[in-house]
Amino acid sequence: MTETLAAVLLGFFAAGYFVLGGADIGAGMLLPFLGRDGGERRQVVAAIVPFFLADEVWLVATAGLLIGAFPDAEARLLPGLLPLVVALLAGWIVRDMGLWTRNRAGGRVWPAVCDTAVTLGSWTVAGSWAWLLAGLFTGSTSVARGADVVLLAGLVVALFVLHGLAFARLRLTGRAYERARAVSGGAGDRATFAVTATLAALLPVAAGARLDLTGSAADGATLDLLVPAVYAMLPLLLAGQVLTWWTFRERVTA
Repeated sequence: MTETLAAVLLGFFAAGYFVLGGADIGAGMLLPFLGRDGGERRQVVAAIVPFFLADEVWLVATAGLLIGAFPDAEARLLPGLLPLVVALLAGWIVRDMGLWTRNRAGGRVWPAVCDTAVTLGSWTVAGSWAWLLAGLFTGSTSVARGADVVLLAGLVVALFVLHGLAFARLRLTGRAYERARAVSGGAGDRATFAVTATLAALLPVAAGARLDLTGSAADGATLDLLVPAVYAMLPLLLAGQVLTWWTFRERVTA
């Protein structure tokens, strides 16, 4: 029973990261498309910045729970997927650096450098996740290869892009909003985000279902301590997300 609860938590945190973090990653991938000049790109960055650190908490929670509750699964995954994990972390660092420091210096050169860092870092993170998940879908716990992996990875990257467009439609105004809406269709902004969010949530859950988590769980004493503690902290995490989205619920106009 405790193993099942731990697996449910792991799936919940992973789904939360891909819904929330996937949205700002997708928007970062589309930064040059949504923002055609410095002012518009600053608007897109301003739409991302209030959320990205809170969204990354879900990834930290996912990784911590995987290591703590399912150490055998982590031990099988990490060595084979190490190149993708390194690429993901590198993209994560570069992207966050661009978001953190874009407005720390004047002039035109540094914002352009940071915009490039945000875009390339976001594509690197999305591509790393896509390749990793595509491998899991095909039953591989290492860096997988093959036409089917390329196709699946391409679909995952496309989902990141669509989810980023849906997020941009919720957060932006003006020409950047119109560009996002022109590509993602004429459905309502919230309805579009609900569809892409559902797909983003199902993605890691479906990939994780390919793993034998129950056979790689930690001992009962560890789970009996870890799982209740995580469940006790869950309301705080959810409250933080609700507060963040409520505080920054207005669209970015400048």
